[in-house]
Amino acid sequence: MKYLYEFIGTFFLVLTVGLVALNPAAGFMAPLAIGSILAVMVYAGGHVSGGHYNPAVSLAVFLRGRLTSRDLWIYWIAQFLAGAAAAYVTVGLKGGYSPEIFYFDVLKALVAEFLFTFALCFVVLNVATSKATFGNSFYGFAIGFTVLAGAYAVGAISGGAFNPAVALGLSLLKLSAWSNLWVFLVANLLGAAVAAYVYKAAHPDEHKIS
Repeated sequence: MKYLYEFIGTFFLVLTVGLVALNPAAGFMAPLAIGSILAVMVYAGGHVSGGHYNPAVSLAVFLRGRLTSRDLWIYWIAQFLAGAAAAYVTVGLKGGYSPEIFYFDVLKALVAEFLFTFALCFVVLNVATSKATFGNSFYGFAIGFTVLAGAYAVGAISGGAFNPAVALGLSLLKLSAWSNLWVFLVANLLGAAVAAYVYKAAHPDEHKIS
């Protein structure tokens, strides 16, 4: 069931990204919709799957010691399949692909995606996996609002994915060039890894699967 939950949460996240980004787009309100759907889906599925909906977050949780290697791979499969499915549903609902591809400065995009994926994973680990914040009621919106802030801050620089499954969806929708997919994969997974090791350094007794 947890794998299905990861598929569902990722699907609605990528679907929302696609629907608010493709014309007619949601404009400056788009990040609010994206952050909100992530927050509510985290609340909906957090108790079942952890509410990752992001291969980078799953990597961070794995490196933190709260996800098995088997679950990591299955989560990744579910998340990427959901991203692809959401992209094609978006095409059907919107009636086509993006007429324009968003190009960016590779170095700036790498830095932007790394920084805000680090921020996202850092927040997830601290509010959703830490003993010190166990049972809190704010974790969903803390996570969603991190994505919201990142989308407003660097969306014009990198596209604001912070999530390889979202990046796949953007590529399938022709919002982002396929030749730039590696930028998201490298920056997002690296940001997740650094966040995990920072968390483990600050919480040396908490990084075991439980």
